[in-house]
Amino acid sequence: MSVDRDGTEDAGWDVDPQDEQGVAVLAALGRQLRAWREEAGKRVADFGTAIGYGEDLVRKVEAGKRIPRPEYLARADEVLGAGGKIVAMKADMEQVRYPKKVRDLVKLESLAVELSAYGNHNIHGLLQTDDYARALFEMWQPPQTTEQVERGMVARMARRSIFDRSPSPALCFVQEEVTLRRRIGGTMVLRGQLERLLEVAELRHVTIQVMPTVLEEHAGMGGLIQVLKFADGSAVGRSEGAFNGRPVFDPRQVRVLEQCHAMIRSQALTPRESVAFIEQVLGET
Repeated sequence: MSVDRDGTEDAGWDVDPQDEQGVAVLAALGRQLRAWREEAGKRVADFGTAIGYGEDLVRKVEAGKRIPRPEYLARADEVLGAGGKIVAMKADMEQVRYPKKVRDLVKLESLAVELSAYGNHNIHGLLQTDDYARALFEMWQPPQTTEQVERGMVARMARRSIFDRSPSPALCFVQEEVTLRRRIGGTMVLRGQLERLLEVAELRHVTIQVMPTVLEEHAGMGGLIQVLKFADGSAVGRSEGAFNGRPVFDPRQVRVLEQCHAMIRSQALTPRESVAFIEQVLGET
């Protein structure tokens, strides 16, 4: 386990003070953890030693100022003889360990029956491998801390659950050719990412298309597009180049994004051609 400069083991993440929901949940969980410790008659220092973490970290967790990792809760449950009651808190911790905007996105994706996306800078987050995602987080500017990178990684990987849902949502991705060739993380990382695309493309509810650079007509010059549709007929969409980049729920505005994405799909390679293209790029990489 890594150690912070002040000697406190890095076993979690700082809570965003602007995340009101997260602050409230952590405060409640911290009070419960403190109650369990005091009922067991253990001082903070002794408890920290018993679970293998620093006293300062224990105080931060109990004060609701630090989001503990799952292993912290597992050790606390064992040492305090909670019989699984502390481990059961993991579900609540999972909700607040991600930034609020990511939680909101995960919630929307978990409800969507259809997702349509176009990406022009990098591979869509739902399609990224661990190594590719980590390389992206590590090259962000200004540079992120190790904690921020790890928290971002955990949040991004959690979104993959959309592929395991039943019934499966219809997922359609259009990737700009350059995203298949840019060697994010190096050659081996890119190869792993291309192999992942080919693997996902085999799923019957997933469509992956490639927008070739040689095309003279391109409806996606406005940048990233994503549209989510839900079972009740409602939808939400966002585009970098429309409606000031903000999420839109108005059916008329969503329809504009749908039409743009449909045009992009019509201009891109067919799914079969796209798989062959990705295989070609993989062979050249």
